Amino acid sequence: IVAREYYSEADASHCIQQILEAVLHCHQMGVVHRDLKPENLLLASKLKGAAVKLADFGLAIEVEGDQQAWFGFAGTPGYLSPEVLRKDPYGKAVDLWACGVILYILLVGYPPFWDEDQHRLYQQIKAGAYDFPSPEWDTVTPEAKDLINKMLTINPSKRITAAEALKHPWIS
Repeated sequence: IVAREYYSEADASHCIQQILEAVLHCHQMGVVHRDLKPENLLLASKLKGAAVKLADFGLAIEVEGDQQAWFGFAGTPGYLSPEVLRKDPYGKAVDLWACGVILYILLVGYPPFWDEDQHRLYQQIKAGAYDFPSPEWDTVTPEAKDLINKMLTINPSKRITAAEALKHPWIS
């Protein structure tokens, strides 16, 4: 995934659909990955439309249903969800936050949250302080931005689930 810099909307939609299908499968099995990021997404081949595989389950945890608990601080700084940074109980929604960060990167090639200073980066994430700057985002459809907004929702109980995201008009 990393090697491709950025994707057309059609390619990004196909890619995030496969990621969401894998995340949904994990969540149905009671597994939260906790470290979703481009480096942990592998393409089966270099061909357009190649299958996407989730890798590195080293930080994954098992949860019962929609269980939320403090499972400890785990993940990669730019992909951590606000609830993890607040040390709140968390669950499956952390993976959807990371999917939102990944989708943003797929579309423009850079992350929604960035600062050299980790404390400032974490403040941005906790505030949900991202936007869609010109000119890169000018040609991205409102539907794509809507899905990102639903994934990057600060309140995990209001954040879109993997099953809901797969039914989003931009995906389906």
